[in-house]
Amino acid sequence: MTDAALAAVDQKRLAVASQWQLMWWAFRRHRLAMIGLVITVILYVIALVPGFFAVNDPSKQNARAAYYPPQSIHLIDTAPDGSWSLGLFFRPYVLKRDPQTLAAIYTEDPARKVAIRFFAQGYQYNLLGLIPTTTHLIASADPNYPLFIFGADRLGRCVYSRIMQGAQISLSVGLMGVFLSLTLGVVLGGISGYFGGRIDFVVQRAIEFVLALPTIPIWLALAAALPQDWPAVLNYFMITLILSLTGWAQLARVVRGRFLSLRTEEFVTAARLDGCSEGRIIFRHMLPSFLSHIIASITLAIPAMILAETSLSFLGLGLQPPTISWGVLLREAQNIRSIATAPWLFAPGAAVVLAVIALNFLGDGLRDAADPYNK
Repeated sequence: MTDAALAAVDQKRLAVASQWQLMWWAFRRHRLAMIGLVITVILYVIALVPGFFAVNDPSKQNARAAYYPPQSIHLIDTAPDGSWSLGLFFRPYVLKRDPQTLAAIYTEDPARKVAIRFFAQGYQYNLLGLIPTTTHLIASADPNYPLFIFGADRLGRCVYSRIMQGAQISLSVGLMGVFLSLTLGVVLGGISGYFGGRIDFVVQRAIEFVLALPTIPIWLALAAALPQDWPAVLNYFMITLILSLTGWAQLARVVRGRFLSLRTEEFVTAARLDGCSEGRIIFRHMLPSFLSHIIASITLAIPAMILAETSLSFLGLGLQPPTISWGVLLREAQNIRSIATAPWLFAPGAAVVLAVIALNFLGDGLRDAADPYNK
């Protein structure tokens, strides 16, 4: 086909394409957004079944493995006679003490070789919180020599497995917090923009009050007011609620502006003349017209929620042990001794950075794809 024919075919496809198809075609051209989408999907799959990706029980303590360093994973094993074999394995570390400083020195034991198995059996966990199973993606072939991919903390707990488990809490806080913020923002912003008048005045003053509050001090004050003896589930719910109550105002202002511009459109007038109720006009006619922008806003708001939970937990005012989240794990790296002895305790921070960057790339791509003026 000639270039002119191909252009004609493309124009025909564009003419009959739906809004979601146009968004998808624009989104696919954004390479960083596609990378962010892949990483985000992987992270949420891990959060859905963290036990499957963990290699050790994240809560099991091992006094003999305190500050155990990350282990090197090898692919090729070379024998003294020159022969070699292929397969994933690691060599356990041997602990020695410096005769002068008594500092711990870990060296690989060349006499031992432990294979790494895929879809191997390990500790028991509940798949999707319902099905008891012992199958893991990877695990040590010898239970006497556990695999520490990212090392261990001061209590000998596997840092890698705790990061996998912490993804469930940290990423779900972002989703739940944004869901509650979305509900408040859409309902209050929609009512304000659709009805106007005194209702709009009252809602806008409430939005301005919330936006005028300093976010971090309010987070700290509300989180510090929570009783320390509350169970982990209730504490998790309250932290999510706190983050939601301080994050809905910006979205409500955006929704209100959209409703102000849409309420005089012809399709709204036609729906009103057709006898549709106010709720049906708002949620079935006006809201879907800019749903793509709301999705983009949600994607960009999730990283802020994750960072907020991480900050509160890092400062000791959010989730508390034995709950495992990325912020709780970063508390292990608060003192100088931990940093000097075990720098791998910063690994949860890398997980936070990866999740935030991936979600920001995804949100930028969705925002650009949803822009009707973007060419």
